[in-house]
Amino acid sequence: MTYHFADCELDPDRQELRRDGSPRPTEPQVFGLIVFLIENRDRVVSKDELIEAVWAGRIVSDAALNSRISAARQAMGDDGRTQAIIRTIARRGYRFVAEVDAGEAMPPQAGRPRPGAGSESASAPGSGPAAVHKPTLAVLPFENISGERDQFYLADGITEDIITALSKNRWLLVLARNATIAFRDRRPPASEIAAQLGADYLLSGSVRRSGERIRISVELVDGGLGSHIWGERYDRRMDDIFDLQDEITETIAARIEPELATAERRRVKRKPPKSLDAWDHYLLGLAQFYTFEKAGNEKAQALFRRAIELDPEFAEAQARLALSIVLSMVYFDSEPRASLLDEALEIARRAVALDDQDAVGHFILGRVHIARREYQKAVQEMEASIRLNPCLAVTYCGLGDALTYTDRIDDALVQFEHAIRLSPHDPYRWGFYSYRALAHLFRGDHEAAVEWAEKAVDTPNSQYWSNAHLVAAQGYLDRPEATRAAVQELLRRKPNFTCEFARKHLFYRQSEQQIEAYIEGLRRAGISD
Repeated sequence: MTYHFADCELDPDRQELRRDGSPRPTEPQVFGLIVFLIENRDRVVSKDELIEAVWAGRIVSDAALNSRISAARQAMGDDGRTQAIIRTIARRGYRFVAEVDAGEAMPPQAGRPRPGAGSESASAPGSGPAAVHKPTLAVLPFENISGERDQFYLADGITEDIITALSKNRWLLVLARNATIAFRDRRPPASEIAAQLGADYLLSGSVRRSGERIRISVELVDGGLGSHIWGERYDRRMDDIFDLQDEITETIAARIEPELATAERRRVKRKPPKSLDAWDHYLLGLAQFYTFEKAGNEKAQALFRRAIELDPEFAEAQARLALSIVLSMVYFDSEPRASLLDEALEIARRAVALDDQDAVGHFILGRVHIARREYQKAVQEMEASIRLNPCLAVTYCGLGDALTYTDRIDDALVQFEHAIRLSPHDPYRWGFYSYRALAHLFRGDHEAAVEWAEKAVDTPNSQYWSNAHLVAAQGYLDRPEATRAAVQELLRRKPNFTCEFARKHLFYRQSEQQIEAYIEGLRRAGISD
């Protein structure tokens, strides 16, 4: 028996849903939900009935059920606004309202895996787009352990602000506060909370006030494993409650984003290759991207392209592909070409068009404009990114970089400092230090340039251009031994590094004065022409 409705075909026996003739990867719970609604399409199905049928009566939160309804609608080309296939009946439940024809079973598709074989979420090449299943985070109500009931407002305020700040990360699904409020006064085990909420990760915290001092503790936990991912404690003075709340929220949100991203990359590395979907390919691409090596960049581009092939509307993958193309010319050996810059611009613009509320997309479009020496456009995109997500540290670094190339060095240094303060453990922090060193070098403050270049060089995964910045700065100082050591380390990492090579890969700098200052530092240090 096959059900035909709208542009879809559903075969319960084969556990297969097709839309417009192409298979739509669907999670088992979502598929079971669709089948149950179709089979009971003559009436309204209550939430309790759905939970009993699909989850076998297990306790399931409204948020988890709503997320599965949303996924079902997305798989069938429906949405919560149109409700042309699944309609929400207020305070009663759901009804399958599309017209259904029951017919013969679908013909077998060549090369299609049988039910239970391979991935339930990944598509075979050319089989159509695969839904991107992004991780879900639940921010539990922060506990007030001060013993004073009038301090609940601070704990609640921080909880709400963190939810708001983290929801600006478009790659992350953050549950609304009403989904977690039930856990304000009770805390079962993390794995139980995660199961009830349908969350992959849990963030919890506590607030304790003593006189004019306050201590805020935060913990990030893997919901499935129950294991600790990250924790931190913040001690502050209660000078201005609103300034304090803003500072703590910004600091926590900025720190959590890279921690969650790292946890997701580790998770996907444990998955068998055949089960990888678009999101997994994207995460694997990020892992290769953050090696900051030529081979890693090439692998990242291939993985991002694969993610886009599986889901052509995957904005984040489009944006990261554009950045990888640019960095292949800036950091690595790809010949700087107008055609590559044009391709990167087209892809970055497409990413922003797909999701113009994604701060990362605007940041990367700005980074492409820097490479094209379109600095004013770059500044505009970086500022748009900051408006969308004030906690995205890498954008402040990008803005500082753009300002550096327009000789606004003092303004640039403020942005670099903000990026470093926001995310001191960012996977790109060597870049924060490195670009700051460059700004000091162009200002003629060679001591400060050496200090920040050395920080960059000492950071894991730093790229060899950090060594080059150190050499260029040391070249202006009378430190023969230190300069010699810096040159040796640069040439160990990049044996073919010359002044000519540097000039070619400084194509994104419009100021001849800045370029000549850099090359002169290299020459003084002993780098050959």
